[in-house]
Amino acid sequence: MTRPLRLDGSGRTDRLMATLTGVVAVYRRLSGVSGRRRPPVLAVDRDLPLVVDDVRAEAEGVVSLRLVPERGEVLPRWRPGAHVDLSPRPGLVRQYSLCGDPDDRSVYRVGVRLLGEGSTAVHGLKKGARVTVRGPRNAFPFVASPSYLFVAGGIGITPILPMVRQAAASGADWRLVYTGRDRASMPFLEELAQIEALFPAESSSTLSGDRVWIRPDTEYGVPASGAELLEGMPEQAPIYCCGPVPMIVGVRADAALRTSGPVFFERFSPPPIVGGEPFRVTLARSGVTLDVPADRTTLDVLRETVPGIAYSCRQGFCGTCELPTVTGARVRVCVEREPVTLDL
Repeated sequence: MTRPLRLDGSGRTDRLMATLTGVVAVYRRLSGVSGRRRPPVLAVDRDLPLVVDDVRAEAEGVVSLRLVPERGEVLPRWRPGAHVDLSPRPGLVRQYSLCGDPDDRSVYRVGVRLLGEGSTAVHGLKKGARVTVRGPRNAFPFVASPSYLFVAGGIGITPILPMVRQAAASGADWRLVYTGRDRASMPFLEELAQIEALFPAESSSTLSGDRVWIRPDTEYGVPASGAELLEGMPEQAPIYCCGPVPMIVGVRADAALRTSGPVFFERFSPPPIVGGEPFRVTLARSGVTLDVPADRTTLDVLRETVPGIAYSCRQGFCGTCELPTVTGARVRVCVEREPVTLDL
């Protein structure tokens, strides 16, 4: 993910690294700014055997899957912002936001961008394939409000899409800013156009411009700044933001400088470690002691010694990386930041 400060010995600073360093610095300053504390995500001990009913290409490298019960049962309820743990094959689990209709309890829909091992397995699924789903759970709750600003980057549109539909159906004043590399890589553009056509902005709207602003980087030359993404939003409107970490940081930083409402956000990658301290992890059965640097996780270091350690979300809520300690307790090694003796 990171690159060295010097690329070829010429003494030039790597501009990308300088940018990322600045992003992390801002993230540190925002550790208590903008937004509300995220409620704990309760474990869901419920495995659902589902069948792939349809696989559809939504954009370059993105497919959506319709998942239905094997015998037509009614699926558990969910609200916008919820996700499920999807196991496309035994031993492999990944989290995906539900992006369909919460009122339709006959089907779950997820959108998946091709990025790594988990998404590769999902992209390989065909109609009729059987999968296991656990959930739904919600770490990105949607609250009632008379107005909203939604900001989505790339595949970050998946949890935002049901929120937009619910906001529109409730009669709320809303606007969506949707960014991405280019239009070909941005899924669900047709659905968003249909929503905007059904719920056009009214003359009394406090939001400026159209309901939906599609902003591909290729059409503007550079990625959008936080200030640009927040243009035209009404005061005190809650902001729902999902996408790359630099985009989220930019939105939070600029929202903190104006009279905006709370910022609710979700990321699809592990957050940077801020204010970390080095510590040690002991593997009791093998007698190995591991040094965990301040900027790495227990999981990162542990996988170098025990490559088969299972993991998924890397944010502490799915439980895939949970391991036993010698005291009988279990810890989630993707977020554990204290010395611990594991029963390994």
